[in-house]
Amino acid sequence: MSNPKLKVAVIFGSRSVEHEVSIVTAMQVFENINREKYEVIPVYIDKSGRWLIDKKLEKLESYKNLKLNDIKAPEYFFAASTGIKALIPKSALKFLSKISADIYFPAVHGTFGEDGTLQGLLEMADVPYTGSGVAGSAVGMDKIIQKSVFKDAGLPVVKSVWFLKSEWEDNKIALIKNIESNLNYPVFVKPANLGSSVAISKAHGAKELEEAINVASQFDKRVLVEEGKENIIEINCSVLGNDELTASVCEQPLKSEDILSYEDKYMKGGKTKGMAGLSRLVPAPISEELTKKIQEMSKTAFRAIGASGVARIDFLVDDKNNNVWVNEINTLPGSLSFYLWEKSNLSFDELIGRLIVLGFERHKERQGLMFSYDSDLISKVAGGTKS
Repeated sequence: MSNPKLKVAVIFGSRSVEHEVSIVTAMQVFENINREKYEVIPVYIDKSGRWLIDKKLEKLESYKNLKLNDIKAPEYFFAASTGIKALIPKSALKFLSKISADIYFPAVHGTFGEDGTLQGLLEMADVPYTGSGVAGSAVGMDKIIQKSVFKDAGLPVVKSVWFLKSEWEDNKIALIKNIESNLNYPVFVKPANLGSSVAISKAHGAKELEEAINVASQFDKRVLVEEGKENIIEINCSVLGNDELTASVCEQPLKSEDILSYEDKYMKGGKTKGMAGLSRLVPAPISEELTKKIQEMSKTAFRAIGASGVARIDFLVDDKNNNVWVNEINTLPGSLSFYLWEKSNLSFDELIGRLIVLGFERHKERQGLMFSYDSDLISKVAGGTKS
């Protein structure tokens, strides 16, 4: 008798500016997951935050209208209780039963998915899931915090200044003077928590800087301004694992302008290409020595933030002088960086299977940790709490 298939709940969509990117990544997972080993449960979170489950949600054509007017998918909610561990139908209709999965597969990019919030919900329920945990996801999403972590790990990062949106609104002139006294133009302005190059601008002077900050501050309460590097190329590398790490081949993405834009990343190469549709050179045309250096730096960055599963680390490289700076880490990279792993002799379906195994391994390891501690504290304060 054959073994029953593992039930994999793929969670995608959500309340994020990267909603559509997430749908594309999920479609790629649906197309490439090994159906002989896994039973797939599509869990779509729409832009209003509703959790919907229906087999039709595995098809890209279902999303021609993101309001899903043509699909009557039942709504569920996730019970973050260790005693339930399931998706519960919101409707009281008797024919809807709760849905349980063996493992959850987050494919949500950006806020409410890649930032640790979804991971925290899954941790509360004590269920296995793929990818990075709460801390690794949160740090990997925050460009300011990850930069501090990288510096502490001995990794080179470009000079930067960050500040609060409220500080910008209170004293724009003083902040611009502070930026100009610490950084040289051109500079790049970014929201602290956002991905896919959304709201990132390049500024060559004070007027452009003010405009760029005004844009970035609409997407986050903190803004990061980084000193630009001239005559550099971008090199990316992916890392796979939990404790034992493997680095992929490197790639050089090709951009149409100064910034690798949202359009560069996701709107080239066909409707379900995602990041795979980006113009790129794989392997990157850099020396073997520089390749190895970037691969080792990628592992260090991955380990430093406590990442798990798969991530992509992006670098700025002065290939003439072999200077390298860590730009950022993506703990849930677009298309899961499968195109880098295929060039590293790991097929997409094998990558998905490996992520599932790593998710189970990480969950088993966490189950061996102590999360409670019995003490007589309550009996000691039973007589009063003023001491």
